[in-house]
Amino acid sequence: MIFTNWARNQSATPAEVRTPASVGDVVRAVRDAAAGGRRVRMVGTGHSFTGVALTDGVMLRPDALTGIRSYDGDRVTVMAGTPLRVLNELLHERGAALANMGDITEQTVAGAIQTGTHGTGRDSGGLADQVAELELVLADGTVATANPGDELFDAARVGLGALGVLTAVTFRVEPAFLLHQRRRRMTLSEILGSLDDLTSANEHLDFFWLPHTDACLVKTNNRHPGPPRPPGAFKHWLDNVFLENTVFGAACATGARLPGLIPRINAVSAAALGDSEAVDTSYKVFTARRDVRFLEMEYAVPREHLGQAIRETRDLVERMDWKITFPVEVRVTPPSDAWLSTAYGRHSAYVACHVYRGTPNPAYFEGVEEIMVRLGGRPHWGKLHTRDASYLRQAYPRFGDFVALRDRLDPGRLFSNPYLDTVLG
Repeated sequence: MIFTNWARNQSATPAEVRTPASVGDVVRAVRDAAAGGRRVRMVGTGHSFTGVALTDGVMLRPDALTGIRSYDGDRVTVMAGTPLRVLNELLHERGAALANMGDITEQTVAGAIQTGTHGTGRDSGGLADQVAELELVLADGTVATANPGDELFDAARVGLGALGVLTAVTFRVEPAFLLHQRRRRMTLSEILGSLDDLTSANEHLDFFWLPHTDACLVKTNNRHPGPPRPPGAFKHWLDNVFLENTVFGAACATGARLPGLIPRINAVSAAALGDSEAVDTSYKVFTARRDVRFLEMEYAVPREHLGQAIRETRDLVERMDWKITFPVEVRVTPPSDAWLSTAYGRHSAYVACHVYRGTPNPAYFEGVEEIMVRLGGRPHWGKLHTRDASYLRQAYPRFGDFVALRDRLDPGRLFSNPYLDTVLG
């Protein structure tokens, strides 16, 4: 069997594939791998652009390790292989919700938190910051439970699968709530002049800049008492399926064949941006459909450097005359205390650059990465980058503590792979 990720830029041929249906099955797989001298990794749904989940040893598929194990009103324990979209629906049935989440819901809960998946929030952080407890199988085959106050808890929440195989995650949840979403067009110049006001005035801010234009689509989400005013079925289909996927996909394909048209295509897209608003269930507002395949690099920079990061990225694209179809996305989060969270210890802003899968542009990513690194950036663990342990050791205050804990828990590197060899040393 060959495993290939969603973006089709990473693949591996494991020696063996197992589909565990219980914690006991995972324990047996880990012990068998150790006895056979093979490495072992649990993969998710392949939504990482890096090789973080790959293995040539025993690959565990989490398809049967799903569902809610327990729920008590403000906490839910969910099996590690449960897709986020399924978790959202199960919580909604119980009148509950996560406080914040990213815009993609195809990932498993374990894969999402292990790579530091985040949304955008003034006060609420990424998925790892909503974790209340972790259950994982260690390299010696024992089952460990990590709680706040344990070093394993702060290390393993964004653990890259390097400390053990996650089997269950307990999240803090809250009563289901509504979000008022506003979508409006602003110029990049306007945004750069009002970043502090935008981030402080809104619970959730997300904006997209269209290269080769001065146009941005700004999305703000704030809690609302109701009543709900969801978009109509046609409006939802028009915006989220037809325009953002079907039409955008056709534009990307056209740009791939005729790159010289991309600035004009982006200008047409910018002219089509319009204002809209709706009040709907939180997870329906947070999340989006993404059918057009792309490659992505994302860096977290200190919040105070966001303006400089965006200006330099814009100037670089113009100076190099690259033809970029995909918008540059910007989000913000508060500080995190998970050791390898990209937001560890600081208010952070995320700059995400994408390219159409059919037209990779390594020079674009390399140029933007140089800017982000110079500003103290930390790369998203599941998105393309070229940083190694020597850089990351300087970027993360608790990096040495993480590696030391890994040395104690997995001295034989049962859970390692080439990606971890690069980023952890």
